[in-house]
Amino acid sequence: MKYLPKVSLSVITVLAAITLFACDGNYEKVRQLNLADEVPVGIGEGIKLIHTDSGKVVANMLADKLLDFSNFDFSYYEFPDGVTVYFWDEEGQKSTITSDYGIRYDQTGIVDLRQNVHVITSDSVQLDSEQLYWDQENNWVFTDGPYTITFSDGSYNDGAGFDSSQDFKIFLSRKNQGVQLIENQIEDQEDGE
Repeated sequence: MKYLPKVSLSVITVLAAITLFACDGNYEKVRQLNLADEVPVGIGEGIKLIHTDSGKVVANMLADKLLDFSNFDFSYYEFPDGVTVYFWDEEGQKSTITSDYGIRYDQTGIVDLRQNVHVITSDSVQLDSEQLYWDQENNWVFTDGPYTITFSDGSYNDGAGFDSSQDFKIFLSRKNQGVQLIENQIEDQEDGE
């Protein structure tokens, strides 16, 4: 077995020490390189998240894949293979949202759902759109794109752009056409003046 001369062994030790200190000093640069490459800080598969409030389940989210970009200054979570979210209101009634793609932005609390967005509320309102924004903080949903909505009484709208409460009880369409069903009751009048 050959031994390295002391000079060579010393040079290797010094180079190893410099490399370690150089890596420590460049951690922020390495992190910035990861940001430039848009590499997520974490990847999750088979995601099942449950959100509770005062011990009651209020939401359940399912996703095949989650990409965690919380290492970015404007952090977000991406759901590239779609997402399904179930919501329960105070009476325990369930509503469902599905889409083929989604992003949730941490700083704004806005969820951007895209591609085959389908909503079914607890009172049978159905909405289909290619994009839907959900403002979690204000319990509000909206889109600038085309949509179709069918209300529980059978009336419907096809339109472009709307703002609504997340339960669809307040619904403001910007441009639409559709059919509205209006209940008209005729009161019997007695002749006998």
